[in-house]
Amino acid sequence: MDKHSSPQFHSSFYLPTYWPTWIALGLFYVIARLPYGCGLWLGKCVGALFFRLAGSRRRIAETNVDLCFPELSAVERQALVRGILTSCGVSLMESAMALWGPADKFRARHNIQGLEYLRQAQSQGLGVLLVGCHFTTLDAAARILAFYTAYDMLYRKDPNPLLAYELIRARESFAGNAIVRSDTRQLIRNLRQGNVVWYAPDQDYGMKHSVFAPFFGVQAATVTATAKVAQLGKAVVLPFAHYRDAQGVYSLEIGAPLEAFPSGDERADAARINQLFEVAIRRQPDQYLWVHRRFKTRPEGEPSLYRKNK
Repeated sequence: MDKHSSPQFHSSFYLPTYWPTWIALGLFYVIARLPYGCGLWLGKCVGALFFRLAGSRRRIAETNVDLCFPELSAVERQALVRGILTSCGVSLMESAMALWGPADKFRARHNIQGLEYLRQAQSQGLGVLLVGCHFTTLDAAARILAFYTAYDMLYRKDPNPLLAYELIRARESFAGNAIVRSDTRQLIRNLRQGNVVWYAPDQDYGMKHSVFAPFFGVQAATVTATAKVAQLGKAVVLPFAHYRDAQGVYSLEIGAPLEAFPSGDERADAARINQLFEVAIRRQPDQYLWVHRRFKTRPEGEPSLYRKNK
């Protein structure tokens, strides 16, 4: 199978190897049909378990918070880590509801700002690169955004083929095309056709096609593809952020087009994108995916910032 092709259903999915995945998917389908308030409460309970039991992820979050929020006291940083793990638990439940539940569950639970920037670019026939980062509200925001526009999304294939197939099938049921992250040609082609593409270049993929740029004051391996894709795709770049409040109401915010981007300086462009993300994250830091090892790749000669798992 081509590395850029979408996951396909295979008869091997009925083998016992995949039975645990089927059971998990069945649970997600049940959760997707619970009242929203029940799902939110259940997510908070799961988040509390994550804090106690997901030791390796908690330690990653603790390291990231220590690095990025040195101005906070030890007590405040620990409270933030607890909030991050809680948000991860809520994200699991709301993703089930967004991917496999009825659309009306989110129709009255959101507000959206900045649609005029999106509409203006579309009226000119331009492709739009919605540049955002990995907030835990990602799947809920994806379902809500589909109320207003068709859009394509990038994804990284899950190592579990059955789960990968079900995730893509669910997302493509309300959005546009799912593009494998490595398929840059398809991404550029879709932008040139005037499509809207949601792009999240905030994770550490190593030094291939990356430069070091500051992120919360720490040098982070940052992909340079954002500027290149925007240029080759002849696309308008719009910042995109999304948050959840305590009552489960979602705010989607589309920013004004980035001016003079790309600038021709890949390091400056990478730093600019990181700065956009930092501003967005500081508004709701507990809802960012801090359980990812954002600073895994270090400049030559620097030791790892993360403790090794025993």
